[in-house]
Parts: sequence; C-alpha cells; structure tokens
Amino acid sequence: MASIFAHAFTAFAFSKSFSKEINTKKLWILGALCAILPDADVISFKFGIAYEDFWGHRGFTHSLLFALLLGICITAICYSKKIFTKTGILLILYFTICTASHGVLDAMTTGGLGIAFFSPFDTTRYFLPWRPIQVSPIGASKFFSHWGVKVILSELIWVGIPSVLFMFTMRFLKKEKKQS
Repeated sequence: MASIFAHAFTAFAFSKSFSKEINTKKLWILGALCAILPDADVISFKFGIAYEDFWGHRGFTHSLLFALLLGICITAICYSKKIFTKTGILLILYFTICTASHGVLDAMTTGGLGIAFFSPFDTTRYFLPWRPIQVSPIGASKFFSHWGVKVILSELIWVGIPSVLFMFTMRFLKKEKKQS
C-alpha cells in the first residue's frame, strides 16, 4: 500500500479543482479521510480474515463500488442540503475519486496481492502495469525505519510531484478563467 500521507495528499490536491466557495477545510479533510479509509480493512487480520478474502486487505474496500458508495454516504451525511444539486453531484464525484485513488495508488506499489477493483462482481486482484511506488509497511513501528524512508522518498517522486503539478495547473486555469 502507499502510505496514508500519499493518500491524503492526493485528496488535498484533487480538492484544488473546486472553487474557494466549496474548497473548504471540511472538504479536504473529508476527502483525505475517504482516501485513507480503504485501509481500515487491515483490522480484518485481527479477526482471522485472510489477505486474499473478500473483506481482506485490498479487497472490497478498495473497489470502485465501495468508492462510489462512500462518496454518496459522505455527501449525504456532511452535505445533505446539497446532495440533489449540481454541487452535490460534484461532491459525490470528488469523494468517490478520493476513495478510488487509494486503490489506484496501491495498484502502483511494488508489493501485495493486487487490488479488487471490481469487487463484488469480480474479486480478481489487479496491479497496474507500471508499479514505481515503494510498498509501505503495515504498522507504524515498521514505517519509522529505513523501509519507511524509502517509501516517503518514492512517494515524493511518484505522488508528491504529480500532485503539486496538478495543484499549480488548477491554480493557473482558475487564473486564466478569471482573466477571460
């Protein structure tokens, strides 16, 4: 998996697509939570659920359906007055993308069993053909080691730089739109 830092930063970068009216601290905190939440499935290990099972790590909680359901739920709970508006649709899309980005980043890592993108319809685990991100260890104690430093450096290159470029692009496009 990619680290929680990479997942959260990706959601923060995506939030820059919105106008200042919508792009609030609440939006990007909820987006970051959506981007991190799929890894709550690691608690399944404590219940004897195997990694490769439906509820196992990188299973259903990493799927596109889960991303959509979470996007709808977060919007319905936190933006209930806007859910049936154009803004509501954009919020559902944002939270869905933040959640789905988790699986995409994990599918770009160097380890694990792959991502069940199409669960529950197809539980096959997939990786992307290009896997440059160093897989993050599970557990804080292992993260604060030489392995964790390698992960952070890898994520700075493969997640941080593209995210910063995306944010600058959004800023530029918004400036251009104001001037026209």
